[in-house]
Formats: sequence, C-alpha cells, structure tokens
Amino acid sequence: MDLYFRGHDYRYAVEQTMLTLFPDQRPRYPEGAPAGISPAALVTLDEACGTLTARATLWWDGRQYEASAAADAGECTDELSDRRVRQRIVRLAFYDAGVLALGQQPPWGALTGVRPVKLPTRRLAAGESPKQVLDTLTGLYRVQPDRAKLAMDCAQATLEVLQGLRRNALSLYLGIPFCPTRCAYCSFISSDVRGALALVEPYVDALCRDIALAGQDLAAAGLHLSTAYMGGGTPTTLSASQLDRVLSAVETHLPMSHCAEFTVEAGRPDTITADKLQVLRAHGIQRISINPQTMEDSVLRTMGRAHTAAQIEEAMELARAHFGGLVNMDLIAGLPGDSPEGFQRTLEKVLDMAPANITIHTLALKKGARLMEQPENLCSPEAVEAMLSAGKAALSAAGYQPYYLYRQKYMSGSFENVGWCLPGTRCDYNIIMMEELQSVLSLGAGGITKLVNPDTGKITRLSNPKYPKEYLESADKRMEHIRQAGQFQSKLNQS
Repeated sequence: MDLYFRGHDYRYAVEQTMLTLFPDQRPRYPEGAPAGISPAALVTLDEACGTLTARATLWWDGRQYEASAAADAGECTDELSDRRVRQRIVRLAFYDAGVLALGQQPPWGALTGVRPVKLPTRRLAAGESPKQVLDTLTGLYRVQPDRAKLAMDCAQATLEVLQGLRRNALSLYLGIPFCPTRCAYCSFISSDVRGALALVEPYVDALCRDIALAGQDLAAAGLHLSTAYMGGGTPTTLSASQLDRVLSAVETHLPMSHCAEFTVEAGRPDTITADKLQVLRAHGIQRISINPQTMEDSVLRTMGRAHTAAQIEEAMELARAHFGGLVNMDLIAGLPGDSPEGFQRTLEKVLDMAPANITIHTLALKKGARLMEQPENLCSPEAVEAMLSAGKAALSAAGYQPYYLYRQKYMSGSFENVGWCLPGTRCDYNIIMMEELQSVLSLGAGGITKLVNPDTGKITRLSNPKYPKEYLESADKRMEHIRQAGQFQSKLNQS
C-alpha cells in the first residue's frame, strides 16, 4: 500500500494499523502526491484553534473512503502525552477509513502492538474507574466488548503484581536453546539437539559461569530476585545431571531467598522423565509447563512433534506425582489440520487433566517457521475464532481466570494469546515479563535483558547472542550485559 503523510511522520502507528486491517499489504512510501490509485492512503495531521485533527483518505479496490479523528490539544501536557495523542488520532483516522473500506472491524479494534493490557493498566493506575476504562476501550479504541473485558481482567492482575514489586529486585530468565526436534510453527532461536549435541555440555558450562558472575554482581549491589523462569527451547532437553548443575549454580550463586516463584518449561512431553522431575523438585521448582499444543495425534504429526497425545497424559501423571496440579499447559488455536471440533476434543482432554494454568495461543506465522512454506493448510480466521470462543467458554466454566494476555504480528484473525489460571495459581513472571513491570536479567542464548525504569517508562534492551555457538564465543559481551543490569538496578534502588 502506498502511504502518504502530511503534517506528521507517524509511520509506525499507521503501519501497524495497516497490518491489522490489511495483513497482505506492505507499506511503500513513494515520492510526490497520491494519484488516487488503489491501494493507497493519505493521512494528514493539522492543529487549529486548540484542536488536533487527523484525516485519512483511503483508496481501496477502486473506491475512495474518508474518515477523521480529533483531540483537544489540552490533552498534550508533556512530550510523551503529546506524542501519544497525535499518534492515537492518526491511527484512528486511518483505522476508521479502513473499516469503511472492509465493512468489518477486527476484534481488538484500533489497538495495535503486542501489549493491549498496558492501556487499561495505565488508566486504572491513574485513578480512572473500571467503567471509564472499559468505555474508553470499546468506544475510543473500538475494541470488541469481549476482548475489552479480557484486557480489563488482565489489567487488574497486573496491578496486583505491580503493588508487590520492589526497586531492589529484578526477575531472572534462563535460556536453554535446545529442543529434541523443531516444530513447524516455531521461529524461536533453538537448535535441534540431534544436530547440536556437541554444544550442549560446553553451553551448560558457560551458563553456569554466567550465573556465578551474575550472583557476584547482584550480591555486591544488594539486589535480589523476585521471580525466575527457565525457558527455551525446551530446558528438559538437558539431561538430569545437566539440569542439576544449572540449578545448583543458581542456588549457590544467585540471591534467591526472596524469590516467590521459579518456573521451568518442561514443554515437550518426550523430554520429561521421572529423574528430571525429581531434580527440578529437589531444587525447589514450584511449577513446570507441559505444552501439548494439541491432543490430536494427526495434528501433532503435521507439526513435526515426535510424541503422541497418550504421552502427554503420561507426562502429566508424572508431573502430578512431583508437582501436584501446579502445571501449565499450552494450546494453539489454528494449527494446520486442526478444526473447531478437534480443538474442542483437545480442550476436554486437557481440562480432564486439571492443570493449574492453561495458555491458549493463536497461531502466528513467523519468519523462520516451516509453516510459512505451506500457508494453504492453515485454518480460516472464522475457525480460529470458534476455537478461541470455545476455549474461553470452557475455561470460564471450569473456574479458570484470565491473568495475562499479549498479541503477535501475523496472528490468524488478529486475535490474541491468553494465560488462564485457577484462583491462587497465576505465574507472576509471565505478567512481569509481558507487561514490562520490572527489570529482567536474561542469561543464555537468545535472551534479552530488559532494564525497566518505572519512573520514566524507558526500557533498555540488551540482546544476548542468538545461537549457542555465538553465545559460547561472546564471554566479554555477556559479562558486560550482566554488569550493566546490576549497575542499572542498583542506581534505580538508590533513587
């Protein structure tokens, strides 16, 4: 789509709205003025007599559509609010013109980005009533009522977590970038362990050294960890002895005395054994994830999973013996070969296993995933919506509550991922990480340390090398990131 701007250059706001409404389009910025040839849009921003006005003219499918949005310039009390207000009306003008052209609205309306819960959280924290915030979501931002309610529920959980955070603490992420095989939908930085076996042992050595270094820096700064999470990849791709080494290093070196929760992604049931679960439990891990994605064997085969639905049930029995029901299970709506009926069967089987947490993801097509090569096999947006609706109904009826939520680019139907939990079992790390409430120190390949300043909202990101081999060759960079995290949080604690 050819995009033309006048009076502003808010490319990101318009581009993200365009991707939501017209996912097959990509932005182009030609020189000159629009010629009225589809597809194209002209978005202008003017200020007069204390009013900001954005106007959008959209040429689509041979027809022209127009819309506008306005705001009182008095809303712009500082640089940040000025930028937010201007971007909001630019986005809304383009959005309303796009909806006129398409004749339908997406579920999240004009809200873009991966964190729709941030808006209601910010407004609730500022003193607005739940009704005021809900009206803003459904009215100003055109969010469908059921999605607005989800966002409000998750915002309330976010505020509860936020109240318990302290400046002398941060959270920890440990990355294990290995999997037994690579799933068709996966674009994460992970290595098929069969082809990277020689790297696993030296990777564990390097990670343990980084844990020791981080412990020295955090202790010197008087900091502690509030939550911890080991993900990947699939951490239980490691052997029981390797897991024991990593977790022993954590216990020995890191300030864990105030750590309220430690979660490990066991993920793939074909990596779960009794001796590994015994190691996790012995080191005080409270929660694990077993991520079936589906309980349909035919869909599992399509995804490249080397296990069956029966093995998922066996893994859950093992987990129940060691962790009770404090297990998360991930499902994905929209997998190739699945159907609303098949997803309903998956829901019923997973609910029968009674995990404490269930996360329902919407399939997202990502670069690097094998599914990008076979898009013709994907479920329709209507089928995905039926799956998500069935999931919401079934989980609500079973007593689960939504507690965190996020979106991704190129999600089928522009829907969302939602974490559900039984009362008293939410995973606070998921909220901290997704809503960027607290600094997170990431150790391991592919991890991103986030340094969060709650006073300014500024977030500094320090990316670790992506691949295991690069990680092993980057000791100086890793050490620098660890030191930066300790220094940042120490200064924040003293301010």
